[in-house]
Amino acid sequence: MVLKLLASCLFICLVYVPLAVARIRYHKWDVKYELKSPDCYKKLVITINGGSPGPTIFAQQGDTIIVEVTNKLFTDGVTIHWHGIQQFGTPWSDGRGGVTQCPIVPGDTFKYEFKVERAGTYLYHAHYGMQRDAGLYGSIQVSLPDGVSEPFAYDYDRSIILDDWYHKSISEQAVGLSSIPFVWVGEPQSLLIQGKGKFDCSSVPSPAGVCNVSNPECSPYSITVIPGKIYRLRVSSLTSLSSLSFQIEGHDMTVVEADGHYVEPFVVKNLFIYSGETYSVLIKADQEPSRNYWMTTNVVSQPPNTTNGLAILNYYPNHPLQSPTTVPPHGPIWNDTAPRFAQSVAIKARQGFILAPPSTSDRVIVFLNTQNLINGYFHWSVNNVSYTVPDTPFLIALKLKLGHVFDQTPPPNGYDFVNYDIYNVAKNKNGTTSNGIYRLDFNTTVDIILQNANTMTPNNSETHAWHLHGHDFWVLGYGTGKFDMYKDPKNYNLVNPIMKNTVPLHPYGWTALRFKADNPGVWAFHCHIEPHLFTGMGVVFEEGIDKVGDLPSSIMGCGRTRGFGRRP
Repeated sequence: MVLKLLASCLFICLVYVPLAVARIRYHKWDVKYELKSPDCYKKLVITINGGSPGPTIFAQQGDTIIVEVTNKLFTDGVTIHWHGIQQFGTPWSDGRGGVTQCPIVPGDTFKYEFKVERAGTYLYHAHYGMQRDAGLYGSIQVSLPDGVSEPFAYDYDRSIILDDWYHKSISEQAVGLSSIPFVWVGEPQSLLIQGKGKFDCSSVPSPAGVCNVSNPECSPYSITVIPGKIYRLRVSSLTSLSSLSFQIEGHDMTVVEADGHYVEPFVVKNLFIYSGETYSVLIKADQEPSRNYWMTTNVVSQPPNTTNGLAILNYYPNHPLQSPTTVPPHGPIWNDTAPRFAQSVAIKARQGFILAPPSTSDRVIVFLNTQNLINGYFHWSVNNVSYTVPDTPFLIALKLKLGHVFDQTPPPNGYDFVNYDIYNVAKNKNGTTSNGIYRLDFNTTVDIILQNANTMTPNNSETHAWHLHGHDFWVLGYGTGKFDMYKDPKNYNLVNPIMKNTVPLHPYGWTALRFKADNPGVWAFHCHIEPHLFTGMGVVFEEGIDKVGDLPSSIMGCGRTRGFGRRP
């Protein structure tokens, strides 16, 4: 009898013990143009449900996110990329127009559905044309499962997105980049912190009502902190052009996470951050509590003609918009590359959370970052080849075996390593265009060497930020000068390399990456600087296309898939 009671109790206990259950996080978004004044200057902004930045998506590891996007842009298509989300099993939800889906046409609604596999800090943004620059972006915060703790302690969690802001419309920028003579986008007019900046309205004449410094839309962003508490700041960058430094007056920052992976903690006075990167830093509100403190961001790696971005670290109970009486910190000088390189090298995987890379690779591809002239047009390229987007997205073309819709000749695996002079303008500036792709054997290990060089301007080498869709990669090393394929691999960090999805390539330097081609689909790899990508600085990888499930008809409707099944 006792045994029966115990068995019954055990059964009841097993049935009724609450379990951690993955949730579905549902969002419904209207994407449309609105007149906004994020830096006091009124212009057209692409908003989500009336806001820019868009709403933060909160989820827990293992949850499924569903976002129904309705395009109300009148005349423009749109897609949204879930930056840092690997999309295992759902490559059609990656959101890269021309690669994984047709654009969502005006008036249509498209459902993105995907699972978040890893806790961390991620982003979303438009990925069609140059629409990210018009304000269509936001944050994704993925927390650990219930009962699991971070390897660092904090009291409160906040997000900050850094951006640079142009007053020219994205259409005007795109036309200039695509014209003869070439019209460069120039330096941004403002730097935004969480969608807010301050443009000097007296610096240029403008019609009445266009620029108004008293507009509450451009009041400084403010984060309120309680003295003595520790804050996790999730700092991200979605700049169009600028590499940035972020600093908080009087406060050190401890870096603990990068692109969803734990970092062996290190302390910085300022955080260098490149477009597409995300970091978590810890700060302690341990300064004099009777006043507020500046948070600032400034341009590095190019001569800055843009006023520093300003925000307020508000010590409770001071007023959130009470300006500090001190001079805002200026940040580091723009052309000092040594500390930027040193921060990149300092980022290692945290002890206890190291995912060791394969000791060797099956394939090595070298990407020389170049500028080229192609039929008189100005392009950014890889190995002198400028990438173009086909009318029929690669994922659809490959799965449906429509090989004739894109170039079947693969792009080059490298460049003339022996004879190319990375320190001078190339003797032959001419390049070619292609929409060919790299076919990777499934489940193999691939090394990517990003090699920087001089642009078509003498004594000039740019900073690039490279982002890989569908994967995280190990950062095996950085170097200056020309990568030596015989010597430099001997110094790779195979012990505790950080894993990331976005990485900088420093002027006249190289960056070495390694990843597993283990995610069936078609994945973009490109410079995250918008004018560079727009003019061709990117490539596409295919892996395991035969393992991709049936494609949803909702991603079709363009190119050779017109009539294959439009969205309802």
